[in-house]
Amino acid sequence: MKPIIAITAGDINGVSYEIILKTIFHPHILEICTPILYGNVAIAKQHAQLLDEEFRTPQGVIITDARKVQEGKVNVITCYPDDTPLEIGKSTPEAGKASLAALKRACGDLQQGLVHAIVTAPINKANIQSDEFHFSGHTEYLTHLFGPKSESLMMMVSEALKVALVCNHVPIQKVPESITADRIIRKLIVLNEALKNDFTIRQPRIAVLALNPHAGDGGLIGEEERDVIKPAIEQANKQGILTFGPYSADGFFGSGHFAHFDAILAMYHDQGLIPFKSMDMNGVNFTAGLNIIRTSPDHGVAYDLAGKNEASPQSFRNALMMAIDILKQRAMNKEINANPLPVPEPDESEFRPEFRSFSEPKSTTYKPNAPAAQQ
Repeated sequence: MKPIIAITAGDINGVSYEIILKTIFHPHILEICTPILYGNVAIAKQHAQLLDEEFRTPQGVIITDARKVQEGKVNVITCYPDDTPLEIGKSTPEAGKASLAALKRACGDLQQGLVHAIVTAPINKANIQSDEFHFSGHTEYLTHLFGPKSESLMMMVSEALKVALVCNHVPIQKVPESITADRIIRKLIVLNEALKNDFTIRQPRIAVLALNPHAGDGGLIGEEERDVIKPAIEQANKQGILTFGPYSADGFFGSGHFAHFDAILAMYHDQGLIPFKSMDMNGVNFTAGLNIIRTSPDHGVAYDLAGKNEASPQSFRNALMMAIDILKQRAMNKEINANPLPVPEPDESEFRPEFRSFSEPKSTTYKPNAPAAQQ
């Protein structure tokens, strides 16, 4: 059975529908998965009219329940009314309500195990806010629903670079107070496990960035490196996590030193994402540490490109492919690490003479050429 992938439609006025349509109606997608689009067919058709001819008449099947999913077809679950106002390129309250409705419905099916993974299209973090959604992004919302008691981790992944964050969507002025040795260690544990279990890296090497310029210059420019970050690195190494640093971010990326590591733990959002996106705008946002699989493109709603047929679907395609790859990798790891077949307890009487029966006859030596006994 092909994996069933939930796709949330995101902000209806941004590029979400465009990149989704350009992805799921690619001729080979249905060969590797069964997508369920959580959104609205009428809205999708309005966006399709603005695209190339091959996408103008998207062929899908509307279902009312993920249990009725049809393999070999693009399935659509309606999450908001057909007459939801479409104002392409603008942020509206209606768009926020629509994105939340799609996200909630998809997450509900994910919680019930009706889909195998979720790929989220971009939302507007401002217009989606409500009594039901008071989070700074997808990562925080999904961690609230699916997160373990320990930690989740925001990771940006491309072929060249894997960057994870200690602080996700935190105002710069609050970053220093948010960075503690305990938090860094928890993030390193999640990152190390994700690299091994989700990306098949047996002994990951992780670089940790400094918070202050020049890694604090021995306390001259800041004390976080000496008092917080270095102790965390030392503790992580004691736990068997190959951790190095802290490195000054400018020299670390400028010199190409990042190429010597499997992943990088940045202290805050822009410190990690600016170099990442400067190298590759087709990367994937992966939420590590959860018991579910969630990926997303590494860009936002892009109102300035909406409705112009100019948005590249490559990052979204990569997100879909990565979700499928991680599904396969987790299944393989589960099989490899499963308990072997139980070994039967040995019969100790075969090895210890005191357990043999007193009536047991003594063994005799077999002589194949011995003459027959005379009568």
